[in-house]
Parts: sequence; structure tokens; C-alpha cells
Amino acid sequence: MDKKGNVLVEMKDICKQYPGVTALSNVSFTLREGEIHSLCGENGAGKSTLIKILTGYEHKDSGRIFLKGKEIAAETTLEAQRVGISTVYQEVNLCPNLSVAENIFIGRQPTDRFGQISWNRMRRGAVKAMARLNMELDVEAHLEEYSVAVQQMVAIARAVDMEASVLVLDEPTSSLDANEVANLFEVIRRLQRQGMGIIFISHFFEQVFQLSDTITVLRNGHKIGTYDIQEIDRRSLVEKMLGRELAAFTETAEEKQCKKEDKTSVYFRMEGVGKKGMIPPLDVTVEKGTIVGLAGLLGSGRTETARLLFGVDKADSGTFYLGTKKTRNASPQDAIRHGMAFCPENRKTEGLVLEMTVRDNIILALQGKKGMFHLISKRRQRELADEYINKLRIATPGSSQLVGNLSGGNQQKVLLARWLATNPDLFILDEPTRGIDVGAKAEILNLVLKLAKDGKSVMFISSEISEVIRCSDKVYIYKDRHIVGELEGEQVTEERILNCIAESAESSEGQKAGKEKIDGAKT
Repeated sequence: MDKKGNVLVEMKDICKQYPGVTALSNVSFTLREGEIHSLCGENGAGKSTLIKILTGYEHKDSGRIFLKGKEIAAETTLEAQRVGISTVYQEVNLCPNLSVAENIFIGRQPTDRFGQISWNRMRRGAVKAMARLNMELDVEAHLEEYSVAVQQMVAIARAVDMEASVLVLDEPTSSLDANEVANLFEVIRRLQRQGMGIIFISHFFEQVFQLSDTITVLRNGHKIGTYDIQEIDRRSLVEKMLGRELAAFTETAEEKQCKKEDKTSVYFRMEGVGKKGMIPPLDVTVEKGTIVGLAGLLGSGRTETARLLFGVDKADSGTFYLGTKKTRNASPQDAIRHGMAFCPENRKTEGLVLEMTVRDNIILALQGKKGMFHLISKRRQRELADEYINKLRIATPGSSQLVGNLSGGNQQKVLLARWLATNPDLFILDEPTRGIDVGAKAEILNLVLKLAKDGKSVMFISSEISEVIRCSDKVYIYKDRHIVGELEGEQVTEERILNCIAESAESSEGQKAGKEKIDGAKT
């Protein structure tokens, strides 16, 4: 694609300061017509701040912005939309209590000649907007009735339908499966051919290199450079993002086996545990000092298993065993008492309290475990917070910083620190690396391995199969909310996992039929 079209957006010397943090320092950025331009950098590098300023969500401290040669200063996202800048943010910011159609047409509802909303035109327009993404669904149903992945596609459909000249996509694929990503990329390329300029932000390197014409790298609020996609390879991109060489992830299956020693005793077991209307009865065993991976497509039942194990959702069938003894996990309090910790998939809505400080978030679970009559002193709170800020290299001006002001990767580290402070025996980690940069990913994956090396047990859920393979001693494979396979040790390969997902057939006996161990003869 020839990128030498007319300049569409030009941002000059943009500066933005938050309390104690320089988010952007004299950053310049150019987008041309018909160009897909990726913004890359670690969490906290300034990517999201830059596009929030462009789209009117945040106000710059200084600098100038031009759209098609005319200076603009959008004070709100609505003003940005009116001049032709449409945005899809990483966190779905639609109204779950409204219908799909109403969400697509918020602020621009079609009307009849009497000025009344034309519900028929809105419905037809919504169906057409979703069809552009090769999706068929009931557009009159409330948005909350659909999964996060579908909600994300609705947000994308809304943005595309606004006939903008600039489309900003901030982590648009984080909740999508492979087919949905392929559909989205097809739409993006069609918009590119029509002359739209597209700003793409993603932590998935393969997607960046598959889709982009140009890459701009930010680091610590500074622009490092802009590169044609043919001028830069993956390793160089990572090193520019980090400002140093990325230590190779050298963990091998053989090394993991050598470190296991005697780690075969059962820590926790679920036998025939399920919940009607949510997930059928299944068996899951977690051994001491091992990492148990849950692999499968979005919605396959991995998160549901984690929520049942931690007592977030109450099982209506089956038995829990702690070691050899029957027990119950009817609530998170039960799970915590049994030595468990849970980092949920959505850290912002289910994990952290964004309006509280880093310190308060870190000590929250420990204080809950101790009870309201055994308050942790302010001095001890500060000591604990500072200890884990240093251990996990959390980038924050101090423990009194609001956790909502941190980048996604640092928020994830705060959530991990909260549970590390309780010294649990089992960590349940649901998508702990989603939406964070390559450096933070490596640190978290290394932490997961260290936990197992120290004798802790880990249940690890990730949509990136490569991460599951790197970390796991054993993998349960999910399809359509059934466990359809189980792999251990050297059997844990991408080919076997994908084959199991693709080849497993529906069975009236569910897990019982699908849960045969895959032996070494199967390839």
C-alpha cells in the first residue's frame, strides 16, 4: 500500500503532565490517508494518552493538532467525532442496559419527519453495521446479554458506521477470537482502501506486523522514532520499546521437569463440579508446585472453571477436595481460607478498586483475611506496599498514587502484589498478561514460574497458547464448555492443543467422553 498520500492528522510537540508523571514530552505524530499506523510501546509509554488527546478524551498541556491541514482542539469526544475522528477504546464504553441498535446510534438516532426516533431505520442500520463485520445478532436485545467479545464488536461497528476519516483502535482484538480478528482485519483493510487513516494499538506483535504500514515507538512519554514496516523486525521493535535488550525467555520443558522434584501430591481437586446453565460437571486436579494451564477459545469454559474454584459462582453439583479431605468452596472467603488467590480476567471491574491508592489495593486481601478487628497499622501498610512495589518493579511515583492512574501492566502487578501479600498456596490467574506490553508480560511469566519453583500451585489461563505452553506442567483443553483433552510434560505442544480443539466432537456424555488423556502416540 502506497503510504505517500495526503497528510490526514498531524500532532506537533504534544505535552501532557499528570501529578508526578510526565505522560508525553514533545511528541509529534503524523497519519496519512489510507495508512494503517501502529503505536507501540510499553504500558505507560504514552500511547493511550496520545490518542485520548487526539480524540478529545484528555486535554493537552501544549502542542498543536491538525486535521487535513486545519488546526483542531476537540474539547470532548463528541467534538472529535463531529470532525471525523472515531475511536474504539480497549475498555468497552457502551451502555449495557440499552439495545445493540441504540448503542450503535447513540447521539445520532435516525428520525422521521416529525422529529421522532425512527426505530425501524435504527434497527435496519444496526443490522447493516453488524453485517459489515460479518456478524448476525438480535440488535434489539440488550447489550449486556452478549459476551465481552460481542460487545467489543458492537463498539467497532459503531465506530466504523460513523463515516469518519480517522479510525483509532486501542487494543480492539483483546477480547476477540481468531475468526473475529480475521473479520475485523478484513474490514480495516477495506476502510484503508477507501482512504481512511487508521491508528492501531495492540500488544499482539503478530497483528502489528500483519496489519501495519508504519510503526511509531514511544518510551516513557518520548517518541523514539517512526519506521516503515519493512525497516524494522520484531527484535528491534522490542529493544526500541524497552530501551534495552529483552532477556530471552529460556525456560524449557526439560528445565521445568528438572525443577519439579517431588511435586506430584494433590493440592486441590474438583470432581464432577458444575453449575447448571453455566458449565457441565467436570474434573480438575491441581498438584502442589505445578502450573496447570487451561487452554481453549474465548467462552470455552476456562473462566467459568476459575470462578467455580474460587467460589465466585456457587457450584450446584460435584465435590471439592483439599488434599484427600472433602471441603466446600461456597464463597471467596472459603477459598481464601483454603489458601487460594484469584486474579480475575477483568482487573478493572472485578479486581482493583481504581479510586483507591496502590497501598490500599495491595493490603486489601490481607486485611480481609485478618478481619476487621485486627487492623494492619499504617506503618506496616506502607512497608508492605513498598516491598511489593520494589519486588514487582511497579512503576508508580509512590504507594499513595491512585491505582487508576497507572498503566494496565502496572495495575496487573498491583493485583498480583495484593495476593502475594497473603502468601497463598494456589494462584488462579485468568488472563494475567492481557493488554500489557512485552516487558511486563515477560516479568509476569517469570514470576509465575518462580511461584511454582517455590512450591506454590498455579492455575494459568491465557488466550495466547504460546504462554500456556511456556508455563504449564499440565494443560486441560476446553471446547464448548467441556474438557476435551489433557496433556502433560512433553506432550504440551501447540500442535496437540490445536488439534484437540479442532478435532474433538460433541458428545452427549460431555466431559466423560472427551477427557481421555492424550498419549504420546497422538500427534
